[in-house]
Amino acid sequence: MTFGFAPSDAAPLSQSSTSAEMSADSAHRLARMLEPAEWSAAGIPLLRNPREVVSGLHSRHRPTPLTAVVAVLDADERIRASASFSRRATGTDGWIFRNALLAQLRRVIPHDLRRRTPVRTAVLLYCREGDARWTQEDGAWMWGLRDACTLHGLRCGAYITLTRDGWQVLGEGRGGRRPSAGSEPEAFTGADPPTPRAGGAASEVLRRAAAR
Repeated sequence: MTFGFAPSDAAPLSQSSTSAEMSADSAHRLARMLEPAEWSAAGIPLLRNPREVVSGLHSRHRPTPLTAVVAVLDADERIRASASFSRRATGTDGWIFRNALLAQLRRVIPHDLRRRTPVRTAVLLYCREGDARWTQEDGAWMWGLRDACTLHGLRCGAYITLTRDGWQVLGEGRGGRRPSAGSEPEAFTGADPPTPRAGGAASEVLRRAAAR
């Protein structure tokens, strides 16, 4: 008498299920990013003096590549609060970026959810490698910033990249050579800035996401 085992369909089904889950996850990640045209059409308020904002954040936080700086501006574009943290997640997902930004905003400034109309604006400066052209990573940061602002009762403001070539306000076409990712901070000439904060809960969010 011969004993044997019939071929199992479990392995192909498992592989098929895994592939479907990966495809669904990729689709969700693509949905959680904004193209430049979508960003421009969203009515993001223009900065009156973007170079002053960029220089102020650069002098406060001295970001290096893979560092994000989120700041809250008042109606006169004065920086009321800001925080920086390192991007540690290996993937590009607007949901993860949103959680990281929201955690930092909650640490540095009270929400404005009770107001009918937001009076403060959040902007994001992201220092990265490469040139100023839009990337999917930028799209995920844009999505994350917009969603974090909604959840914290803020207006969604500019998204700015800082590279070796200089800074660029994506969706506006405005930029400059200084400051850049490799330049020394310029002397800050405005009012005394609030104490910048770094790390904290947002870094933990990114670290946990990377560990999954």
